[in-house]
Amino acid sequence: MTFKVRRRALSPRRQALLEGWLDRWGLSEAGPVLDWAEVFGESAAGVDAIADEFEDTASDHSPDVVLDIGFGHGESTSKMALADPSTADVGIEMHTPGVATLLESIERDELHNVRVVHGDALMFLDRVGSGTLGGARIFFPDPWPKVRQHHRRIVSADVVRALVDRLRIGGTLHLATDISDYAEVMQRVCDAEPQLEGGVIDRPDWRPLTRFEQRGLDEARDSWDLLYRRVS
Repeated sequence: MTFKVRRRALSPRRQALLEGWLDRWGLSEAGPVLDWAEVFGESAAGVDAIADEFEDTASDHSPDVVLDIGFGHGESTSKMALADPSTADVGIEMHTPGVATLLESIERDELHNVRVVHGDALMFLDRVGSGTLGGARIFFPDPWPKVRQHHRRIVSADVVRALVDRLRIGGTLHLATDISDYAEVMQRVCDAEPQLEGGVIDRPDWRPLTRFEQRGLDEARDSWDLLYRRVS
């Protein structure tokens, strides 16, 4: 299963800005397996917290790199990256305006610990080495609410298995949704993965409120957070 990039037209000025920002902060959807120290090392030189993190990392696992899959307009990605500059964030999104918004935040707030993939997360996983991630997040993915669309939901057994393979031991998988039947599917799939331990947690204060979550709250929908850790 793959997903098509949604390249909504931008104004000529914003399109030019987008292309320049992607040259500086973008990662290609396809290509060889990435070395995270190389990806973040050059721009990390002026950011003491993340530079120290890379220098102190043991050779047996990667620096603390987190995939943020389907970041929407990037509110949570940018806020969490700003709050924790020692974590390297790789945001992946297909929707062009959302990609432009996050890239603009990187430029404005000097979020040198963030990289952006304008493309399909499932294809990008081929560039992520086994056991090299500190975490992966999927917050409020498209619920594809009709039964005939459920096969398009990104949280499935195959996808969770692929993400777990990329996590180092102790790495985390954090999911959130405000669709009750999707939350049940998420829990069932993750509980069935023998390398994971965890489950439903209270909404953490440190997870920023996104516009998608706020929309659900406005429509009286509760949200669920599920946090799992790779244990073997």
